Amino acid sequence: MSETALPHLMQIRAFIRIADEGSVSRASDGLLRAQSVVTRAIRDLEQSLTVPLFERHACGMLLTPYGKAILPRARRVMVELESIPTMIGHAPHEPLYLLNTRRLQIFVKLCETQHMQTVARSFNLTQPAISAALKMLENGAGKPLFERTARGLRPTRASTEILYPIRRALNDLRHIRADVAMIKGSLQGLVTVGALPLGRTRILPQAFVRLLADHPGVRIATNESPFNLLALELRAGDVDFVFGALRGQDYASDLHGEKLITEEMVILAGRGHPWLGRAVTLDDLAGARLVLPRADTPARLLLETHFAQLGRKAPEPVVETGDMAIIRGLLMRSDMLAIVSEHQLEYEIASGELQRLDLQLQDTHRSIGLIYRTNGLHSPAAEALIKKIREVTQEVLEGD
Repeated sequence: MSETALPHLMQIRAFIRIADEGSVSRASDGLLRAQSVVTRAIRDLEQSLTVPLFERHACGMLLTPYGKAILPRARRVMVELESIPTMIGHAPHEPLYLLNTRRLQIFVKLCETQHMQTVARSFNLTQPAISAALKMLENGAGKPLFERTARGLRPTRASTEILYPIRRALNDLRHIRADVAMIKGSLQGLVTVGALPLGRTRILPQAFVRLLADHPGVRIATNESPFNLLALELRAGDVDFVFGALRGQDYASDLHGEKLITEEMVILAGRGHPWLGRAVTLDDLAGARLVLPRADTPARLLLETHFAQLGRKAPEPVVETGDMAIIRGLLMRSDMLAIVSEHQLEYEIASGELQRLDLQLQDTHRSIGLIYRTNGLHSPAAEALIKKIREVTQEVLEGD
């Protein structure tokens, strides 16, 4: 769905109020708007979505299946925006200055680029038009949102605080057409998946193939950033969910981890390595040339804890990386060893290119699964992909 096709927030506001009140007249009283204005807002929203949202009866307005489908997401949008006054030190109230979709898009783009002329070109607007939109936001917020510097615009603390709820609201607006399409029997929209290393080899590709076979109207994008960056994108709604190694339950109260599978770390070598076929000890490992996960990653910390529990110093790596292509190349071209989770290189193990050493690393189990926002509302396509991931994971478990 293009940026220009996002629903208008004033129309969403009117839609929610009519759904709550059951009549245009009562909704108009609550919104302090003329009935004709509210009626036109709903008519324009229905025309934009090309579906009826209400059935008109003498006794009032009743939601159609399409209206029922978009109502939870519409409420989610308004909850995000209505949280902003409290964040910036205002008494809770309806933030009318935020109820302009284009104005919010401009704000997000200004935070990203910190350059007014770039934003003007992006939206095909004049620079004075961008300045006017920013002035409306700052007047409503009652404080500056950007500092003007010689290099451009620098977001203030207030901007940083309100950016995430605004991004989440815009992302939920993007999913409204997909909610409508689902009721029509068509699954559509873009799913953006945070793909951590442990999910990339088998489970995610198989789930993608199955989803696209069933629903060709869906598009999928992956984001392979480190987890700390993925978590920021997840909180903003730019990433729908993350699949990979779970973090501890105390990592963040706003993120939920759903465990799907557990796996143990193994020691791999290339075909023909002199240590293959014989017993290997921890003393041998201490003198090996090792490829290990990057420092401070959950896998590396797990290994360090394992050796500490054995009363041993953790081995030092000659290479630190989480890139499977690099690990594969190193092992196939040298006598280096790598400590990784088995599923990350399962195809190479199955072909015999890489082989496990005869040394088990006890207590290095890792939980793999889904990470998503605790109070988030998945798009229909994201929910369908999650179901496929659960399905594939169950088959992996049964196969093991």
